[in-house]
Amino acid sequence: MHSNARQTVLVVDDSALNRQMLTDLLRSEYNVMVARDGEQGLELALQQPPDLILLDVVMPGLDGHEVLRRLKGDARTSMVGVIFITGLDTAEEEERGLRAGASDYITKPFHAAVVRARVALHLQLARQRRMLEQLARIDGLTEIPNRRHFDDMLAHETARAGRTGLGLAVALLDVDCFKQYNDHYGHARGDRTLQAIARVLQTGMRRPADMAARYGGEEFVLLMPETDAPGALLRADRIRLEIEQLGIAHAKSDAAPCVTVSMGVAQGMRADELSGPALLLQADMRLYAAKRGGRNRVVGHG
Repeated sequence: MHSNARQTVLVVDDSALNRQMLTDLLRSEYNVMVARDGEQGLELALQQPPDLILLDVVMPGLDGHEVLRRLKGDARTSMVGVIFITGLDTAEEEERGLRAGASDYITKPFHAAVVRARVALHLQLARQRRMLEQLARIDGLTEIPNRRHFDDMLAHETARAGRTGLGLAVALLDVDCFKQYNDHYGHARGDRTLQAIARVLQTGMRRPADMAARYGGEEFVLLMPETDAPGALLRADRIRLEIEQLGIAHAKSDAAPCVTVSMGVAQGMRADELSGPALLLQADMRLYAAKRGGRNRVVGHG
């Protein structure tokens, strides 16, 4: 899906006249891509998934129903809305398309106001769906990615690191003595502290592929692609120090007079080291070693 404000519509129709009419109707408000047949339409949709597809039903080669079947069968386009364009104005034909996953029908000859209204409606639905998908991947309290989003990115980055051989590092961190902090200062201040830590983590993850996420409770996780073990330890310790330097008072901590974190770091280079669950398990074991060692520290080996 396109992230810019101007949404994209793909028109797939074997009639040059229809393609031109629909483009003229829509291009003042939307980006319009056109395809002259089902094969080209499918190729364009998979290369650059649009926000909405207007799809002719009757075409030589791949007809609209076959294109729709393939679109719905591919994860890249399965959620893209498809409006069928058809001259076959029968209830049976409409039922067949809707059952196959079409969002709506536009019948020929076109009525400009109807085309614009239906396209606007389905693009609004696409926008709302995308917003909901984004919200489902963001932690409500800290507004950084949540565990679901992290798990997806970890799977993606372990596969990529296995292909490139450029390494992948993961760090798990836990706020030291956070239960005692909440008990002493109250949950409202605890929430504000988690938000402050999340801001430090997000700032510390500077490169586009880096990610900081809330893993649950007072636990956070960092994903650092293309990072070797010494580099991961340096970055983790810098973040640990920046959190300590926030100077958030913590009278009940046995690690320091202010809020601190303990961190465990795991890193893999070879394909056999790059299992997401294995990296997390190793980072978790090292996190507990950091806690046993006195907290407010980073452990990256042993």
